[in-house]
This record gives sequence, structure tokens and C-alpha cells, in this order.
Amino acid sequence: MPLYPDILQVLAVNFALCVAGFVVCWAIAVAIRDPTFVDSVWALGMGGLGFATYLQVSGLQVSGYRPRQYLLVGLCGAWALRLGLHLFVRWRSHGPDRRYVRMMEKAKAERGWGYGQATLRLVFLLQAPLMWTVSLPVQLGQLGDGPARIGPLGWIGAAFCVFGIAFEALADAQVTRFRADPASQGRVLQSGLWRYSQHPNYFGDIVSWIGLYLIAAETPAGLWSLPGPLLLIFILTRFSGGVTYERRLARTRPGYDDYQRRTSALIPWPPKAAHGDGV
Repeated sequence: MPLYPDILQVLAVNFALCVAGFVVCWAIAVAIRDPTFVDSVWALGMGGLGFATYLQVSGLQVSGYRPRQYLLVGLCGAWALRLGLHLFVRWRSHGPDRRYVRMMEKAKAERGWGYGQATLRLVFLLQAPLMWTVSLPVQLGQLGDGPARIGPLGWIGAAFCVFGIAFEALADAQVTRFRADPASQGRVLQSGLWRYSQHPNYFGDIVSWIGLYLIAAETPAGLWSLPGPLLLIFILTRFSGGVTYERRLARTRPGYDDYQRRTSALIPWPPKAAHGDGV
């Protein structure tokens, strides 16, 4: 079985792959003057790290260890392909994300940064360490000593992950359909899963990665991957998730403040009673 120096080597190779990949993405973003596709790369890249880990260690592990590898790589790959393709199609359909447009304009006006410097510092510089850290469960869960068979905790984690992928996919489908309807312009989505959570897509995302952590946590190395889902929760709830557009919606969508007051911020929950509650 691989020893811990081998684990460090695999993690180092994966980090180098992250850095190299985002350097290429940065060059592409500068060439096309749009970094929006990085959101799609973020998802697809985490699936890629799971597969890269498998390729590096598959010849070293005993055959009994393979089921956990297959489960982690398969579920992470399903999550990554679903979300990555969804974000890529959204980018191709709607064009540059206004968040990045404003970010680049502000960097040029207030700091005098050129486009390359602004995209590097504000968009791409943190992508590699963040992706590498969030995806620790699908990396460490494949490494080191551990039980040959998947135990109850692992199967509970698999159920969490499948549920999270399905929940997030349904939330994304509902908001895509809402935005495509001309009658929805200027309105607030308050039906379906969005009636019970302001960010059901983020909730599904978090549940998926908690599930992957539970699968990994049946191994000693995988137990150390807890910073991954914790960092994801921080990113989605405090750093670059809903906080980046909630203030804009409050300014531009009548009734959004009221929607926030009566709707759970993340965990789905029946809404508080309010006059004019939409369905």
C-alpha cells in the first residue's frame, strides 16, 4: 500500500496540474476578453482532479481498494459534467457575466490595471489553490490505507451525493426555464425549490460534496479532507456565491427584499407567511 510520501507526491502533482490548467485558461481569457468560462472550468476541473488521482494510483492499490476509487471518481465526474456543461451552455447563451465585466471595468478605472493583470489578480490567481482544496475528498479518499469495502458511512455519502446532484440539477433547470420566459422579466423566482430556499442550487452543491467527504472519511487519509467541503460552504455563502448578486437583485427586482425575509437562505424550509406570497 502507498505510504504518506506517495500521498504528498500525488497531491503535489495534482496542484501542479491545477496551476498549469489555470495559466492556460488565463491566457485564453485575455485573448477573448472574457473570463466567464472559468466557472465551467471550476466544475470540470474538480472532476479532472479525481480522475488524475485515479490514474496516478490505480496501479499501486490492491484490487479490493478499487470500489471506493470508482465510486468517488464516478460520482465526482457526474457532478462535474452536469454542472460544468450547464455553466458552459449558460455562458455561450448569455455571454460575459456582468460580475466579471464590472470587475474588469472597476480595476481599470480605480487601479489602472490592464486586462491581463486584472483577470490574473482578481479571477485566476486563487483558482488553483481553491479548486485543489475543495476537491480534497476525491483526492485523499483514493489514497493511503483504508478498508477494502465501502461501509455504511460510504453508502450514506453516496446517497447524499446522488441526492445533491439531482437537487442542484432541478434547481438549475427551474431557474433556466424562469429566465427564458419573457413574462418573468423583472420578477423574482418564488416557485419550485426556490420557494423553500434562496439558493437551492448551492444547497445541492454542498450536499454533494459532503457526500463525497463521507465516502472518503472511511479511510484515514480521507478523514483529513474535511477542509474541502468547509471551504466550499464558505465560498458559496460568504465569498463568491449569492453575496455577489443579492444586492443587485434587491435594487432591481421589486419584492426581492420580501422574498429574502420569508425564505430560508440555504437549507430548504417552508417559507414564512407573507401577503402576496408567489407560487
